[in-house]
Amino acid sequence: MKSQKPIKIVASGKYLPAKISSEELEQKNTKLPKGFAVNKNGVKFRYQATFESNGYMGARAAEMALLKSNLSIFDIDLLISASATFDYPLPSQSSVIKSEIKDANLAFFPTIDVNSTCLSFVSAFEIAAKMLDGVKYKNILIVSSEIASKGLNTNNPETFTLFGDGAVAFVLTYNPDGDSAFLNASFKTYTEGLAHTIIRGGGNANHFRNTPYDEELFSFQMDGIKMLKLAKRTLPKFMMSFLDETEIQFSSIDAIFPHQASKTGLELFKKMFELGDRNIKVNIENYGNCIAASIPLLLHDCIENGEVSRGDLCMLFGTSAGFSIGALVFKY
Repeated sequence: MKSQKPIKIVASGKYLPAKISSEELEQKNTKLPKGFAVNKNGVKFRYQATFESNGYMGARAAEMALLKSNLSIFDIDLLISASATFDYPLPSQSSVIKSEIKDANLAFFPTIDVNSTCLSFVSAFEIAAKMLDGVKYKNILIVSSEIASKGLNTNNPETFTLFGDGAVAFVLTYNPDGDSAFLNASFKTYTEGLAHTIIRGGGNANHFRNTPYDEELFSFQMDGIKMLKLAKRTLPKFMMSFLDETEIQFSSIDAIFPHQASKTGLELFKKMFELGDRNIKVNIENYGNCIAASIPLLLHDCIENGEVSRGDLCMLFGTSAGFSIGALVFKY
């Protein structure tokens, strides 16, 4: 097995805005046929922000994680915002989250943003694991706070009924005294799929100053068929290479936490690698796709529910806009 670095998840916390059923969503949007969200995407419920900002939700999740960890904000050496949505183009979302955490204005640790869209938490986990050394960096706080609902096209049933909002935070620490460890991570980007998932408006290519608002242009667009075809072609080689490099097999992994991209994507992943339901964790039915918060929300809930025990071998896995694939293995 790949050499191990003693990194431990100390605690996690989450914040969820108001809960809304797919039935309620379909009633609000008369263009949606009844039962569409469940039949198409497998989503029965999701959470949608009302008064909340990304910073507010992320700060509440962070405060819960700190409370459960028995650490204070003054024990944190770095905060990483691992998200694809944000409150402002400037300043960084990590600094916005920090500003809303209780007493954090009196703590002067640095903050950084990591945005690899849906894989942001997985990327941040690897970065944190490699930075934690027990000296300069003892405790790192990772926060994924996503508000997907504001970037959806009401005229696109597939995407409008798929996504949800939420925030989750994890405290990672350098701990050489236990079995917890970071083993390995790998990421690859196949830019032929760059435009398969995209929001074209809002950046400098189609800036608000130069481009009149159009819901389709300024909303999330996804070509699901092209995405699935690209994933089907690239995933097997990526995964086999990663498992070989890490010197493990699927059969030795206790829990796999895939990105909750879509019902079809999850079924493809299980079928592609002949995986049963035993160790594949799923929560898309109750959350929808929460972008970068999907994987850590799933991990948080499984820890809270006792589905993961100390020493378990766990895999975080997903795809993201770009088109990228990522995987990370650790001992909880």
